[in-house]
Amino acid sequence: MPIARITGQGLFAMGCSVALLWSCLIGERVMLRHADSERIQVLRQIEQLRLQPRPVPVSAPSASRRMLVTEA
Repeated sequence: MPIARITGQGLFAMGCSVALLWSCLIGERVMLRHADSERIQVLRQIEQLRLQPRPVPVSAPSASRRMLVTEA
């Protein structure tokens, strides 16, 4: 004589809970892989920016003397 029985609704609820749990775990794995690939891409971009030649600063421009034209 069974003490407790699982109804169809209870079995369905447990199945939905298990499916939701697995989808969360799989989603987390996907997000972690995506974050890792983005991190690697950003680190490569930083390394490329470090290796690029930097522009050489030019000397300071000389002060231009503009003549003011006034009417007499």
